[in-house]
Amino acid sequence: MDQSLVFDLDLINKYDYSGPRYTSYPTAPQFHEAFGETEYRQAAEATNESGGPLSLYFHIPFCDTICFYCACNKIATKDRSMAADYLDRVHKEIAMQGAIFDKSRVVEQLHWGGGTPTFISHKEMQELMRVTGEHFTLADDDTGEYSIEIDPREATAETIKTLREVGFNRLSLGVQDLDDRVQKAVNRIQSEAETMAVLEAARDNGFRSVSIDLIYGLPFQTVESFTKTLDRVIEVGPDRLSVFNYAHLPELFKPQRRINEDDLPAAQVKLDILQMAGEHLTKAGYIYIGMDHFARPDDELAIAQREGTLYRNFQGYSTHSDCDLVAMGVTSIGMVGNTYSQNERGLDAYYGAIDNDKLAVFRGIELTQDDLIRRDVITRLICNFVLDYAAIEQTWSIRFADYFADELNRLPNMAADGLLEMDDAGIRVLPRGRLLIRNVCMAFDRYLSAGLQQKNFSKVI
Repeated sequence: MDQSLVFDLDLINKYDYSGPRYTSYPTAPQFHEAFGETEYRQAAEATNESGGPLSLYFHIPFCDTICFYCACNKIATKDRSMAADYLDRVHKEIAMQGAIFDKSRVVEQLHWGGGTPTFISHKEMQELMRVTGEHFTLADDDTGEYSIEIDPREATAETIKTLREVGFNRLSLGVQDLDDRVQKAVNRIQSEAETMAVLEAARDNGFRSVSIDLIYGLPFQTVESFTKTLDRVIEVGPDRLSVFNYAHLPELFKPQRRINEDDLPAAQVKLDILQMAGEHLTKAGYIYIGMDHFARPDDELAIAQREGTLYRNFQGYSTHSDCDLVAMGVTSIGMVGNTYSQNERGLDAYYGAIDNDKLAVFRGIELTQDDLIRRDVITRLICNFVLDYAAIEQTWSIRFADYFADELNRLPNMAADGLLEMDDAGIRVLPRGRLLIRNVCMAFDRYLSAGLQQKNFSKVI
């Protein structure tokens, strides 16, 4: 499979409009409160018939300080004791969720996200994993994909050692930018020494994979300054990198109101930074996986993409497409059976549900047959850049050209522009179209075409 990438500025300018990131389909705006705990339990219990593996997600919402660019669900506090009350509820939720799923179902994938998961103490980390192992069957041979998001300012070598001992084998380091001026502008002062110490500790303790997150489009960034950051990151050789576009939406995310818009790089500078990043990473041997992600050619994501088995969920790209995703903690989103569900978004509401022996699910959606078909199409495109009509027809007992007649009529302009090739057998996204894969996927989104989606999406680039 050709996994190369071509940066075409004219095409990017033409197609750079807002759209979903497709960590799910349908996307979150379609979730509704008619789907609650009862519907979730019914769906979850039905999945035991298949006996497939599980994926667990835990949301740790607390942050010691607020990064002004952040759009995550978090709670800023200096009070570390808040974690104890929160984890008491999470432990109870683990017990309730664990009672639903058969113990024969092994947890192949586990992720702690935030917020800042390393906000909690080492003892609390150990206890959270112990309680999880009481109620779910964790992989005991290190074959699972157990990952955690790390803020290097909140982690020491001892923290990394503790995380490895409780079972984590992958970690993602939030770096964003090593430039002092940029860090001050976004209220994330993080020395290179802090970052590299955590990276070194991860390798010393045998973590299988280390990923580094960067963000382009932050205040005061230039091509020259971001090149320095990227070159230093490439020098230490992470297994994966994410180069995220900063989406400035202060009307939605209050911390972003503290960023001076006049300090943000111009649109053309952002594109220049992105082009530089793609060229540098390609030259360094990294493969463009899709969206914001790059990986080494021997990484599991790159291999899965070449083999056509890559998958995408709320944690991003994954190799575990057969797992039901059980989500725990405030605001967390799960995917169980043919449903999506989300926990209460406010801490008081989350506590109230758990204290009353109820799951905290407050909204969700049960996918229709049409949703499932379109999700399959979008997933294949956004993960593997190839769509084989025959595979869809065999899986869903449809005739692709008939079922998607309107959608196929939206693609010729993209084909003429060189984003993709299409014939009677399928669609192949070309290297020139890979940065714009969201645009291709949007052609198959029924909710967009029906005008049912909310407009608060980020730009595709």
